[in-house]
Amino acid sequence: MCLTWLRIIAIPFLVALYYLPTGWISPMARDLSATAIFILACVTDWADGYLARKFNQTSAFGAFLDPVADKLIVAVALIILVDFERVNAVVAAIIIGREITISALREWMAKIGAAKNVAVSMLGKIKTTAQMIAIILLLFHNHMPVPIIGPFVTRLTGWDTHFVGTMLIWIAALLTLWSMGYYLHKAAPEFRKQRKES
Repeated sequence: MCLTWLRIIAIPFLVALYYLPTGWISPMARDLSATAIFILACVTDWADGYLARKFNQTSAFGAFLDPVADKLIVAVALIILVDFERVNAVVAAIIIGREITISALREWMAKIGAAKNVAVSMLGKIKTTAQMIAIILLLFHNHMPVPIIGPFVTRLTGWDTHFVGTMLIWIAALLTLWSMGYYLHKAAPEFRKQRKES
């Protein structure tokens, strides 16, 4: 639960980095700090789930708050990236719109006792992984690491992180639509059942 709150607390710091008065922080320091915050959010998300499973420490409030924290920080990061012209607005709309739709779907399915039908799938996990890596690369925005640990890092300096991040975020958007279709298909029998009963 504490790790979930850390992700929520990180959101205003992420926003502040990009909207501080001009001259307060250099663009490179801003992007590196934002990247570090987002990576930390990803790590705490993984650690939160791992610790909850390992020690069987789950709660109804935690189950509600954890996905909210994840979706909030992703939505905020995407809005910032759109504002700084690093992500196409259509991509951001697809990803954020899907999250709202599937969250509402899961809430409705839980109310009718069919939550298992729309449990997180492998497709959803792949989409999330591509999305998180893409956002990290787009926040990083071509600031390459200093080659201090040998030839491997030196080769990384040839990366165009904006290009790679853009390709990945489009892939994530396509997987987003695919996974949304998958979940809606899984929920379709319940739609038909409720329609007949109403």
